[in-house]
Amino acid sequence: MSDRHLCDLHRRTAERLGQRIALRHKRDGLFHDLSWTDYRRQADAAAAGLLSLGVQPGDRVAILSENRFEWLIADHAILSCGAADVPLHAPLAAAQVEYQVGHSESRGIVVSGQCQADKVFAVLASLPALEFLVSFEPIAAPAGCCLKMLTWESLKHHGWQAGDMARQEIARRESALTCSDLATIIYTSGTTENPKGVMLSHDNLLTNAAGTGKISFMEPDDVLLSWLPYSHIYARTVDHYLTTWAGLTLALAESIETLIVNLAEVQPTWLTAVPRFYEKVWTSVEGQPLAKRDESLRKLFGPRIKQLCSGGAPLPRHVCAAFHAAGLPLLEGYGLTESSPVISFNNAESFKIGSVGRTIENVEVRIADDGEILTRGPHVMQGYWKNPTATAEAIRDGWLHTGDVGKLDEEGFLSITDRKKDLFVTSAGKNIAPSELERLLTSDPYIDQAVVYGDGRHFISALIVPNAALLRGEAERLGCGWIESNGFVTTDALIEFMQSRIDAVMEIVSQPERVKRCLLLDKPFQLAEDELTATMKVRRRHILAKHEHELAALYE
Repeated sequence: MSDRHLCDLHRRTAERLGQRIALRHKRDGLFHDLSWTDYRRQADAAAAGLLSLGVQPGDRVAILSENRFEWLIADHAILSCGAADVPLHAPLAAAQVEYQVGHSESRGIVVSGQCQADKVFAVLASLPALEFLVSFEPIAAPAGCCLKMLTWESLKHHGWQAGDMARQEIARRESALTCSDLATIIYTSGTTENPKGVMLSHDNLLTNAAGTGKISFMEPDDVLLSWLPYSHIYARTVDHYLTTWAGLTLALAESIETLIVNLAEVQPTWLTAVPRFYEKVWTSVEGQPLAKRDESLRKLFGPRIKQLCSGGAPLPRHVCAAFHAAGLPLLEGYGLTESSPVISFNNAESFKIGSVGRTIENVEVRIADDGEILTRGPHVMQGYWKNPTATAEAIRDGWLHTGDVGKLDEEGFLSITDRKKDLFVTSAGKNIAPSELERLLTSDPYIDQAVVYGDGRHFISALIVPNAALLRGEAERLGCGWIESNGFVTTDALIEFMQSRIDAVMEIVSQPERVKRCLLLDKPFQLAEDELTATMKVRRRHILAKHEHELAALYE
């Protein structure tokens, strides 16, 4: 019997696997295990608790929390009520929380603790639809707070006390769910305008997890180490729902800062991550002799690792090739929030380095006349919440217009060239795909990150984040010192040295495409400064706007 929706998927997996380990999470310095039976039991208790708070089918309930196992239980609890959740990125500011909770008309919100609750309290006057707040940890509310307040444990206790009537109501609501019912609203990251709420149904997420799982060659004893934010569609589908579909153990890393330590502790067979993580790992070993470098990579990921997956942003080809050469299959996929997210994926038996693989089951792709990637199938979103105009622009004749430019080869492998909106034209009329140049720049070991600039200009320039350790070593060799000013490294000899390296990697592109001038930043792009998305993708437009004055000065 096939699963009709995500509640069916989780309940059947829990019934089938019983006391096998579903989740592993760290508390007080030790990893603790949660069985599938307990996973489902806690989800049912939390769902019954939400019923006692008045949650109705079709309601929205927001989740504002860092990754933790309770996040996953809360998701299933909300879905079992027939409601949809609205996951918010944990680093959001109070004003951003205000917009997304208010725009989604969320009836309640689940938070991790005091820090996140304070964001809600700060904007509560602007959220008339919000009725309750549940916190995973005990919190203090401000005087006069009108919200119903419960801790997570209290919510579950209310649910357990509700007894058979609540269980029957949960069963009734799950039975009434259809595959087309709304499961979640995920807000895209907006820099120059308010973010759009992507509406994804149970069918969108369920078919995407299953389609990805069918080409992933997962086995019952596999363990996936998870660290990407569950508020983002990549981890939501590939870590959360895919492991439930396959019946695997999902181990939660403590944070990005502890990921290397957690790899050693958990010794997973699978890891999903974004290119930035693999780039940083590669940078840490790149200077070693070949044999030692490969050994260091393998040791870092542990003896059980079978597969590394990359998504969320373009993976530099040289990094992918280096991992494969070390015997670590690093497989790149492609998708976006509006496609649930997976459109295509390389797998262990069918991959091409430099591509994002072939489409998964029931997903179609074609390339428009202007090079834009179009896709259709059960993975395509229902639309943007309360934004029919944007929905009509994105989905035309059943095809989702991704905004990405790419190509399909004769074997059906898809390659991504750039974001359509990021393409620019120099004053000489040359069309430039910045992502291609940025990938080329970061292939140099002295360049950690890069953003190119030049729309309407007579040559191309770039903001460069150097590999600080290597460049400081060069400063010592040159005896030129290290001078910083207003966020930039300004030592003339180091700028000249970096430009010479840029010139070398630019030799394979035409003259109009070459980066002729550069600025060296004194620190990497920061999530806290809104320079990176939740999945560590560089926010090019925001960064260029931030440094527009200094970049323009290069042309004077």
